[in-house]
Amino acid sequence: MTAVETGGTGEETGGDGVEESSAVVSGDVLAVAREQVLERGVGLTEDQVLAVLSLPTERLEEALKLAHDVRMRWCGPEVEVEGIVSLKTGGCPEDCHFCSQSGLFESPVRAAWLDKDRLVEAAKQTAKTGATEFCIVAAVRGPDAKLMEQVRAGIAAIRAEVDINVACSLGMLTQDQVNELAAMGVHRYNHNLETARSHFPEVVTTHSWEERWETLQMVRAAGMEVCCGGIVGMGETLAQRAEFAVQLAALEPDEVPLNFLIPNPGTPFAHLEVPQGADALMTVAAFRLALPRTVLRFAGGRELTLGDLGAEQGMLGGVNAIIVGNYLTNLGRPAEQDLDMLETLKMPIKALNDTL
Repeated sequence: MTAVETGGTGEETGGDGVEESSAVVSGDVLAVAREQVLERGVGLTEDQVLAVLSLPTERLEEALKLAHDVRMRWCGPEVEVEGIVSLKTGGCPEDCHFCSQSGLFESPVRAAWLDKDRLVEAAKQTAKTGATEFCIVAAVRGPDAKLMEQVRAGIAAIRAEVDINVACSLGMLTQDQVNELAAMGVHRYNHNLETARSHFPEVVTTHSWEERWETLQMVRAAGMEVCCGGIVGMGETLAQRAEFAVQLAALEPDEVPLNFLIPNPGTPFAHLEVPQGADALMTVAAFRLALPRTVLRFAGGRELTLGDLGAEQGMLGGVNAIIVGNYLTNLGRPAEQDLDMLETLKMPIKALNDTL
């Protein structure tokens, strides 16, 4: 399926020809989802996702319970833990309106590089939490020869000392760069579509949604796992949020990181409000019902939007992966708090040998 074909009109049916049910029209979309998603494993269509997102708050608990049941049936009880580190911070030439690392905005973030020793130490600390995934991130449009060499050296050093999968997030790639990363043994590649195709021009103007899509297609063809998600709360409508969910489903990513906007000072989105907790949790449930078999990961902004109690609700509402520790330029919760939460919820951490 091409990027053009994934543009949502709200009129499509599911990939196996599932017709829109009259129950959706009558407001009983969760009853439809119970049979369609929980029993048959078929993700919701765009209209159905929108119906879930439009449910009144009093049905939030019901939606989260169904999403949790879907997660348990199609993904199991284990939670995948990941840590991330910024190899190259700030100075990015792109104008992603949410990002404090853009060199085009008056944000407090300045360009900096992480050396190999500190990269290895970050991987060691991540592995101590029980994480199976360590992601090397760089604030760039795409990697140049210098960055690729640093990534190569960093991965080699990590593999020599740490038993952990290495993922990368280095922006848009050429085919040669995709092949290089696959040859390095990169387990998973992250490149977020960020938002619905129809909303993307309001978020980024220096490159296109389609360029991101093309990188993801090359990554999948090279045999690396695809990690692709986005940010909730960037001024998109509920209809565009539903559009985004089914566009991700069409991509069939192995993992979807779900971020909630942090209105970083100095960025064009600094004036936007933090997403509300109930709205964010209904989005979690809707995305799980659209993506029943995908690793759905809590990522940036959950602390600000949801707090401790909301994070637990999300873990019981379809989420089955989590980033622990700090993010790229924003603080997260101490890893110990999240690990304690998983223990309280009796959610086992996925073992490394199960991810290989």
